[in-house]
Amino acid sequence: MTMNIIEAMKERRSVRTFDGEGITPRQEAELEQAIAASVTPFGGRVSIKIKKFNLKEGYKPGTYGMIKGAEAFFMVGTGADEASALSAGYRFEQVVLRAWQLGLGTCWIAATFKGSDFEKDVTWPEGEILKVVSPVGKAAKISLMEKIARFAVGSKNRKPFDDLFFYKDFSSAVAPDNQFREALEMLRLAPSSTNSQPWRALVEGDAVHFYYKPKSRLAVLDTGIGLCHFRETEKFYGHDGEFGKLSAAPMPPEDWKYLVTYRRKK
Repeated sequence: MTMNIIEAMKERRSVRTFDGEGITPRQEAELEQAIAASVTPFGGRVSIKIKKFNLKEGYKPGTYGMIKGAEAFFMVGTGADEASALSAGYRFEQVVLRAWQLGLGTCWIAATFKGSDFEKDVTWPEGEILKVVSPVGKAAKISLMEKIARFAVGSKNRKPFDDLFFYKDFSSAVAPDNQFREALEMLRLAPSSTNSQPWRALVEGDAVHFYYKPKSRLAVLDTGIGLCHFRETEKFYGHDGEFGKLSAAPMPPEDWKYLVTYRRKK
């Protein structure tokens, strides 16, 4: 029986070592369907493709040499604006979670791919460039190198809930029985570049205001991944709501940047 989306968010991990068998035509069709079904409320420009390589030809997948045995890769092209970055994280995480439900591992890789084999014979819509790639396939036994990589980025570690999410005034905790507690917890578990966890949120009644700390150039994209987890959890439990940008959101402390507000419909 296929795991549900909550189980996928809890169990999913980055996979860097694959069995070398690639993906089957049926799996590829399922992944293409997941790409087609992925949506975003944030606009922007995002394209997601699958590219397959022949391992015997000795291809070199760009600058990320720690990926072993992967034959198929997702490639994500985006525009240069904030909406595109947010949507790239939001849409592609839907595909990543679907891949995990199908028994396939992935690993988000954001780097510069110009001149790499990923760019050969691939065209992107005007205004988009390749921003993210991810291997996809069946995981092999975790190698020593992968264990070291996971330890180096603290993949299993997450900041405490009360350091990320607040109620009404940026100093009060979100109560354990708050209606958004589970969705925020799933956001907390989301992956991010170097496990930076840039997302922050303020709960006010039926609304949640989302912010990010500009720790890196990928902070907005990472927050899009987290917002995917939040919204998928809301949908799983039957809650309807929508995202929108306020002209005057609550002023956050420190250097947080406001992104968007989610409001649950009654």
